[in-house]
Amino acid sequence: MVRFLHTSDWQLGMRRHFLDEGAQERYAQARFDAVRALGRIARDEDCRFMLVCGDAFESNQVDRRTVARALEALRDVPVPVYLLPGNHDPLNEASVYRSATFLERKPPHVHVIENSEPVLVAEGVELAGAPWLSRRPAANPVYEALRAPAPAAGVVRVFAGHGAVDRFTPAGDAPGLIAVADLEGAVAEGRAHFIALGDRHSLTELGAGGRIWYSGTPEATDFDEVRSGRALVVEVGPAGAAAREVAVGGWRFVERARVDLNAADDIAALRLELGGLEQKACTVVRLNLVGTLSLALAAALQHELDAARELFASFEVRDGGLVVTPDDPDFADLGFSGFADATVRRLRERIEGGGEEGRVARDALMLLVRLAKEAV
Repeated sequence: MVRFLHTSDWQLGMRRHFLDEGAQERYAQARFDAVRALGRIARDEDCRFMLVCGDAFESNQVDRRTVARALEALRDVPVPVYLLPGNHDPLNEASVYRSATFLERKPPHVHVIENSEPVLVAEGVELAGAPWLSRRPAANPVYEALRAPAPAAGVVRVFAGHGAVDRFTPAGDAPGLIAVADLEGAVAEGRAHFIALGDRHSLTELGAGGRIWYSGTPEATDFDEVRSGRALVVEVGPAGAAAREVAVGGWRFVERARVDLNAADDIAALRLELGGLEQKACTVVRLNLVGTLSLALAAALQHELDAARELFASFEVRDGGLVVTPDDPDFADLGFSGFADATVRRLRERIEGGGEEGRVARDALMLLVRLAKEAV
């Protein structure tokens, strides 16, 4: 049996458009920190090597500073590291792996998988990979690599691949797609004892027998990921394999697909929920608001949302399903008369008309009521 650490999709240099400058720098640093965390896991779990199944870099156009920081982080990893070029960082003429910065600063224990020839990585253990040589190959490189004959008796072969599989892709004939049945066939025929995959950011097991896995990304990147921010500690031998997930990252993407708001208690519950989220500076939130609120309650909600925006790395609110209906109690004790009273009536009429003009009128009326109540 051999034990190794399976990871992928570091995408160092990734930028997220919804993060401001400060949050983006924290996000970028967290990805380098994840590399060091993976190194500590490999040490503590007594792994023989670390396998990175594609997209270590966001692209081949990342800047020199990103490459230098990546290699400095890799220098701290205490085991051999094998990097498989993926669709984001293919091994073409412009590859980051062929840049002067990478070649000059690469630590000796870091290896780029440049072809599908099996490499001996430990006694009785060989690693075979399928590097991407272009961003859009006619067929996934795994197919050429999997045609290799089975390893010698008693030799364990770990196979590294990258790309989407037919199980999760509606377009079954998309270029670069991998058929899960073909991977299962390679395992059944003994041409691979464990298939480590990258590209899918969610930690995912494929097939039966625990021998085919996506490790997912070590730091979350989007809302639709499931069990991201992890890696796999893998033990494999000729007779079987076992993969155990380990937590790595600290960033979270939290989405509430439907937040019903119809009363003050609903707003209070939302405030408590947001307050209970930990590590707010590393949390991206998206809320989809629905319901009906009075103008006063809408103003109270806006106050809570403004306070939350100051705490979270990113805070997006979609309120297309939220209806604000000004009620007479909203204007009680405000003392509006004359021009102010006429303005309120006109704004209320436009709110009832709906559309973009109605939304602008709603926001204006909420501000007017809030300012008037603060002055009372």
